[in-house]
Amino acid sequence: MFRNIYEYREMIRSLIARDLKGRYKNSALGFLWTFLNPLFQLIIYTVVFSVIIPMNVDKYYIHLFVALVPWIFFSACMTGGSRVIMDQQDMVKKIYFPREILPIAFTTSQFVNMLLTFLVVFAVLIFSGHGVSFVAILFLPLVFLVQYLFCLGIVMICSAITVYLRDMEMILGVIAFGWMYATPVIYSADLVPQEYHRIYFLVNPMTPIITAYRSILYYKEIPEMGYLLQAGVVGVIGVLLGIVIFKKLQRRFVEEL
Repeated sequence: MFRNIYEYREMIRSLIARDLKGRYKNSALGFLWTFLNPLFQLIIYTVVFSVIIPMNVDKYYIHLFVALVPWIFFSACMTGGSRVIMDQQDMVKKIYFPREILPIAFTTSQFVNMLLTFLVVFAVLIFSGHGVSFVAILFLPLVFLVQYLFCLGIVMICSAITVYLRDMEMILGVIAFGWMYATPVIYSADLVPQEYHRIYFLVNPMTPIITAYRSILYYKEIPEMGYLLQAGVVGVIGVLLGIVIFKKLQRRFVEEL
């Protein structure tokens, strides 16, 4: 599989570029929506949970923003990624190429989009006076890698299943909505009773990932190694499981499409 990915690297690069360029094609603001979408969500959540339902968190907008951006990446992978094969069915039926290229290109495109949005995150951290810890930021690429692997596994699983179960996209939309409130995005993980912390971090793979982002960017400290290791294990298991399921289900893609 890795040999195929290397041999078709130009195709992957082309698909990523096409997705990034075509995402806001013909829109008035174009690529600016990459930065405006998370900013609008930040404003809405900040108003709701700072004014209407106060969270009593210092600089809550930063507390929220550093978790919201990676969550948007995950949510986009889970919901939009489910249609990766369906949207390219003409290519799948007519051209031979390793099918795993499609979820890889989609996930990478979403990942690049998140990295661009992080430019806004760093701008907010610096100009708000909150600042950053350069020691803690050294661990940020590791968290990026862990989340990328986990999201790639999710896209592989969801895109393969959707070929057989077309309702999967709607089902995942509902799951993503509930999953967000089960993850410490708009609230702090400290609000969860201490006796449930082990289960909370173990059952929800996104919890240690979001917690690591918040530790690095909001609390400006090195993330707890136990949770970071757990997130790493989750990322590796997620992508390996995704590869196995995708490999098994792709055999009948053409017939099902």
